[in-house]
Amino acid sequence: MAHFLGLGITHYPLLAGTDEHMASLLRWTLQDPDIPAAAKDPANWPESMRAEWGDDAGVAAAAHHRKQLVEALARCREALDEFGPDVVVVWGDDQYENFREEVIPPFCVLAYGDVEVDPFEVMRDRGSPNAWGLADDTRITLHGVPEQARRLADRLIDLGFDIAYSYQHRLNAPFPHAITNTQLFLDYPHAGRNFPYPLIPITVNCYGQHAIARRGGLARFAEIAQEQPDPVGPSPKRCFELGKAVAQAFSDTDLRVALIASSSWSHAFLTDKTWHIVPDTEADLRLYELFKAGDWERWNQTTTADIVDSGQHEMLNWFCLTGAVAEAGLRLEWSDLILTDVFNSNKCFAVFKEEIPQ
Repeated sequence: MAHFLGLGITHYPLLAGTDEHMASLLRWTLQDPDIPAAAKDPANWPESMRAEWGDDAGVAAAAHHRKQLVEALARCREALDEFGPDVVVVWGDDQYENFREEVIPPFCVLAYGDVEVDPFEVMRDRGSPNAWGLADDTRITLHGVPEQARRLADRLIDLGFDIAYSYQHRLNAPFPHAITNTQLFLDYPHAGRNFPYPLIPITVNCYGQHAIARRGGLARFAEIAQEQPDPVGPSPKRCFELGKAVAQAFSDTDLRVALIASSSWSHAFLTDKTWHIVPDTEADLRLYELFKAGDWERWNQTTTADIVDSGQHEMLNWFCLTGAVAEAGLRLEWSDLILTDVFNSNKCFAVFKEEIPQ
């Protein structure tokens, strides 16, 4: 019989950079000429946001935000080490990295062996040194378990999911940072170089109608006005069903399986209605209450339109996780939702464990 652990973390790229760059997305957004001046004026921001922004554009507050994130990540790593997984399944979004115009699969099992990746590429492209002061050409190895990944894909197809699979990542393109940063951050003290557990990544097309239209990332409002949206991605409910199927696929094994959702919640740069300045905290808090209560019936009433409206695209990874923990009967041992107005996204962390027989 398989045993399961569930974890939820962030893969916030700016945590890999220095404090001076942690608010760089907001600084970039404030340069958009099509955002109303009143929305960009700190005098019109909530008091909490003005305090975070301070008189140094968020640099001082970044140290506190980093401390919160690192402490939460350490708690998740402690649970992972205590569990001692044979394999780690990670749901992470692909942001115009492995998958581009040629094909955008709703879900894809990455059945890779060991892969050397560049953990600092995203931040280096943004002009930031890495937070560890390591050489720019530092590489880390993501350990793979292709035999188990292929078996998982087989079982998912048997269970009714026509899952895509990949044996080789796109050459001369960034490796999906949602996956790279999962290892990088869960091994934060060692910058991802002391992480022994093999990964089975499952990429999720979280960006849906923006996957190609916005290249899975940032866009100015002038560009948005001209964009042609792509087809939508998988629905939150379908992601929940995939999570259930993954737990079912491992249930007849004797493996210890860690299940990880890798993403922040609402992202400011995806929330058009807030002018890309702040995340939709109200929407995050509403879903967080359902999450803590394990109210999966109401949780699954969330629609694709809800997700896109609130910039919660990447939360589809969390819908996969919740489906898995519901199927495996795991209990929420601990969680935290770290809120911010300045650092692009609210970050949720969680540890789900098996019930201990009485």
